[in-house]
Parts: sequence; structure tokens; C-alpha cells
Amino acid sequence: MRQLTLIAGAGTTRTLDALFVNAPLRDYTLRPRTNDYTLPVLGMAYIATYAQQQGFNVGVLDAEAHGLGVEEAAQLVNEASPRWAAMNLLAPTYEMSAQIAARLDPGIDLMVGGHHAKAMPDRILNDPRMDRLRALVLGEGELRVAALLDDVHNRRTLPGVLWRDPLLGTRAAGIANPKTSAKMLGPDINALPYVNRAFLPQDPYQAPATAADRRLAAARPWISSRGHWEANIVGSRGCPYNCTFCGAAVSANPDVTIRVRSPENIIGELDQLHDEYGVTAFRFVDDLFLGVGRVIDEQMDAFTRKRIGDRYVWDATGRINVLNRLSDSDLERLVTNGLREVALGIESGSDRILAAMDKRIDAEMTERVARRLVAHGIGVKGYFILGFPGETDEDLDATVQHIHNLWDISDRHAGDVRASVFEFRPYPGTPVWQTLIDAGYSADALLAYGDVDLTGDGAPELMRQRDEFNFSVGIQFGDVPLERIRSTLAQLTREQHERNQKVPEAAA
Repeated sequence: MRQLTLIAGAGTTRTLDALFVNAPLRDYTLRPRTNDYTLPVLGMAYIATYAQQQGFNVGVLDAEAHGLGVEEAAQLVNEASPRWAAMNLLAPTYEMSAQIAARLDPGIDLMVGGHHAKAMPDRILNDPRMDRLRALVLGEGELRVAALLDDVHNRRTLPGVLWRDPLLGTRAAGIANPKTSAKMLGPDINALPYVNRAFLPQDPYQAPATAADRRLAAARPWISSRGHWEANIVGSRGCPYNCTFCGAAVSANPDVTIRVRSPENIIGELDQLHDEYGVTAFRFVDDLFLGVGRVIDEQMDAFTRKRIGDRYVWDATGRINVLNRLSDSDLERLVTNGLREVALGIESGSDRILAAMDKRIDAEMTERVARRLVAHGIGVKGYFILGFPGETDEDLDATVQHIHNLWDISDRHAGDVRASVFEFRPYPGTPVWQTLIDAGYSADALLAYGDVDLTGDGAPELMRQRDEFNFSVGIQFGDVPLERIRSTLAQLTREQHERNQKVPEAAA
């Protein structure tokens, strides 16, 4: 019966056509997880939702969200006995995925996709633990996965689907139909069904009220001081930027057509989530919602017409160089339409490192944009990378000072600045990956991800609740020793935690 509680969205009256499996970041049998929330697998849920719409019985096993070990995850798949097991392969979780795949019963076929599958298909096809692999899907999978579930022989006519020829031992690929390839590789995102949240065990979720919520409560009395229901949402696919460390970099995804959902389509999903689950707060997790000027204009015009800010609040990722070009009236329009917080890839306080990352910003621009955002009451969540290739002690010092400057700015304004700091780790397929390979690093060394416990460096016990972030390949890529990188990360995290503890008192 345990499988019925952990497998989300599946029907119980007929054979399971596919079980989509999100592998755990580490084997939680060895050390149980302590955090009780992880970001939902929206991409996997999109594929499952489309397959369900086409009449297939599918479910999702989010082993990361449930904190499962490898053995238990594989046992649950085998007990469910689907025709297909489907995995999204990511570099940090690949070893866990491969170990689960190796334990699958012989009657279960395997398909895989995801960033890692796209970046290293031949390595995966040659992995003996993947001997049940019948289809490796490159890129967006909704239409092609449904076609594979309908008939595995369809793979011969599907673009971007690979497998290993069992007789010749060579890579085989579908022969694409020119008339249908474009649609198969880049489906119309306005025609796809809204994600069936039954596939997501932790989304929507009940979140406690934040300091930003309390500031907004006077103008929006429906915001409860006890918290509210939130949901994650995707407003676009693809990214036009080329940050060298990012798997979404445009040079790493030449097959992806950049496209944005229509405002009406997005608002329809917001309203559906509110009507069905009572959701009043949303997080846009894609790269473009506040990353392109024309997209901001188009979406905010629609939000204003539909009075979205009177009904909902929302957070979004943003681009610093784009927000830098917005006027004060543009920012005020965002606030009126419900914007609560912007997540920014700030990454470094060193202009030299920012140039190496191809961020198209500098530290002064970031501080100027942050000052304007928090002055309008918009919160900022900044992401930072420590230990980027070529980083010196001076570069690291500049980042630490940059974070403190941003905190000082927020202390003088209505909005808050939160810093989320990570150790650099390379991902295959990214521009910096090839740079490291060319510099002599082996792929095996760059893929040797392991989890790191930072509590010994003085970070609060709360650091154990960052299972999805505390991992490393254990290589010093710049001049700064790993010990200093990790102690700095722990120190900044402790300082941010202490600031978080003060916010409720200040906002009360």
C-alpha cells in the first residue's frame, strides 16, 4: 500500500503505462533528509499531464521530495510494475538514477530525458546499468513521450529519440518526418494542458506569511497573517542568455525555440489554481517572465486589465540588466500587479568574474537595481556562486562585500534582500564545462558529485535543510582553497539566517 501513497496521480484500476521517477539527490537511507520541501518537478509533471490527456495511465514518484533511498525507490517502481519507467537525468542525481535503473525488473522498459541525457547521450547509452533503456529523448518530451507510450516502434519516426542497437551495439536514432519534427521538438505551449497538480505531492503548498506579505496586507486584506497556499508556475520556455555555468544557456540548447505563454493562458492557470486549491501566491520559475522588456509589458498590460494584483501576489526570476532599464513607473506597475519578490542571478561581486560568466552586468548595476527594487517594496533574493574557475581571494572578498552592501541597502528601505550562496559545480553541456574539459579536467572528475555537510564550518543546523544545494565535485577551480570557500559559504549563510530571524520582529 505504501506505493499508493507515494506514487502521485496514477489511476489504480488498470495497468500503469508509465511511472515517471525523480531520483533523490543522495541515498537518504544512509542519512535521512531533514528538510520537508523541495521544488516540484514541473517539467516531468507537464509530460505526465499530456500523457494522461492522451488516455494513458501514468504516475509520478518523486523520490527526492519523499526522501527515499535507492533501494526503496526501485522497489516501489517494481511493485507498481509499469510498462515504462521514465527518468529525468540531471548531473547531480545521475548516479542515483543509474542505480535505480539497474534494479528495475526485466519486464519494465526505461526511457530517459533531461539536461544530462541531452548533454551526454552516448555516455548514458553505454552505461551497463541502463540496459533496460529503450528511448533517450532529447529536449521537450510531451508529444514524443506520448508517442512512445502508444507504441515503442514509433521511436523510428521520432526526431531527437536515441537508443542502442542491440545487435550492432551502435547508437540508433529516429528518422524524423520534416512535416512534424518542429511540432514534436517544440510543442505549442499555449495548447498544452495546465499541469495536473495531482502529479506534484508538494505543490500547491501552504506557506507561512513572509515579511513582504505583512507589508502588503494593508492593501490586500485577503493576505492572511497565518500564511496562504502557493504554487509554482512556468511562463515560458528557453532563454536567450548564455551564462557560462547554466544548463539553460542558449549555446547549450540550439534546438530550443524560445517562446512565451500568452497572458490569457497564464492568467487562466492562476485562476484555475485559485478556484481548485485556494492558491493566492505564485512563483514564476522560468527565465523570461521578468527577463525581457516586451514580455514584461505584455504580461503587465494583461495583469492590469484582469486586476491580478487585487487578487494574487507573485514572485518571479528576473534579469538585472533588463530591470535596470525599467522606469520607476514600470516598477510601480509591477508592485500594483502583485509582484512580491524577484529572484536575481547576481552570482559575484567581482566584475572580472561576472565578465567570465557572461552575465552582462557589473556589481554597481546590481546594487543600483536592488536599491530601486527594495525602495518600491519589492523583495530581492540573490543567488551567488563561490569558487568559480579563475576566482581569486580578491574576487571572493568582493563578493562578500557585495552581499553586505546589498544587505545595508535593504536595511534602509521597505524591501528585503536575501542572499542564497552556493559552491560552484560544473554541469555537462554548459559553456564552462567545455572550457574545463579543454583545460585538462576529466569528465569523470567533473561528474563526481557528493553531498557536503557545512554545519561543521559554523553554519546553523538549518544548513542540513539544503539537501538539494549542498553538493560538490570536490575540486578547487580557482585560487581560493575549498576550505575557505566553504567556510565563507557557511558564514554568509549563518548571517542570512540571523537576518531572517530578525525580520518578523521588525515587521511586527
